[in-house]
Amino acid sequence: MKMPWKAAAVLTVPFILQGCGFGSDEAGNMDEPPEEVTEEIAWEDFEEAAQEDESSSSGDEKKTAEEETVERELYLIDENGMVAPQTFSLPKTEGVLKQSLEHLVSGGPISQMVPNGFQAVLPPGTEVDVRLDENGTAVTDFSPEFRDYEPEKEQAVLQAVTWTLTQFENVNDVSFQINGYQQETMPVNGTPIGETYSRDQGINLDSGSVSDMTDSSSVTVYFLSQVGENSYYVPVTRRISGDEEDNKLDAAMNELVRGPSPDSNLHSVFREGTTLAEPSQVKQQTASLFFNEGLLSGQNGSVSQQALHAVALTATELEGVENVELNVEGAEEVLRVNGKSLDEPLARPALVNEAPSKG
Repeated sequence: MKMPWKAAAVLTVPFILQGCGFGSDEAGNMDEPPEEVTEEIAWEDFEEAAQEDESSSSGDEKKTAEEETVERELYLIDENGMVAPQTFSLPKTEGVLKQSLEHLVSGGPISQMVPNGFQAVLPPGTEVDVRLDENGTAVTDFSPEFRDYEPEKEQAVLQAVTWTLTQFENVNDVSFQINGYQQETMPVNGTPIGETYSRDQGINLDSGSVSDMTDSSSVTVYFLSQVGENSYYVPVTRRISGDEEDNKLDAAMNELVRGPSPDSNLHSVFREGTTLAEPSQVKQQTASLFFNEGLLSGQNGSVSQQALHAVALTATELEGVENVELNVEGAEEVLRVNGKSLDEPLARPALVNEAPSKG
């Protein structure tokens, strides 16, 4: 057996040996040349040091990669049975669709991250797979454990999976499989799915005041809820009458102004008396909204941050709306609570319901 050959060398390294004490009376012989000292250093010592440097560098790179995260919306069930998004920092990965579904499994990787008052929607032990087809459909495939949810949670499961996956721009809708077999109804209560399910079917469904469901449409609005000190927005899909179809933006704002159902645990973001003063307009993906003075709070005539977010979230749920321009009747400018002018159109908040840290 041949042993690895190692070369050894002697390096001559000069060291300056001279007195160096502050305040010392003995400066020594400063005129004498410095003594030269030689020290033997084996090449293997350099090799070990180099290997340590490489290992340290590799470890730093690995740590950086492991610490790289992205923000994702995961739709969970709150203590009132409502489906609501919470934004989490997840490790960056190429398989974002599968990762998102895996974080909806109770007892899965989300276990230590779920905020108080919330729970994951998929039964423990559920295994998931998902692929994106050429039509923008996220084709999900669940293990048989998927069937183990409670019957009353069926709508929540369907909505949470759909809204979590359709947060990604290239995902239009979702199809459901169990062990590779297509599901056109949910497995417990038989809720219809069809070939695919999308956001068009709504979330946290509320029939509102519409009596004729056949002559109706729907809009999704955002109300507030609270668990402890944590306030968060809850999307609610409400039916609107057929004659409101021509201006869905006005219809959505009117439903937002009307507020949540009295029997819900949700809260309105507006003061009483808030209304639209003029019809809304949409030009070049910017919605112009005109409210009366009820939109302004008592704090220097400003608009609350909660109202701004709810308006932006609600308006941008509509196709063709990317930004919102707010106008208030009789006001030359609209102010935020911090006193700054709202001189730029509002975009949809980048983070919806950022999950509070449990650390």
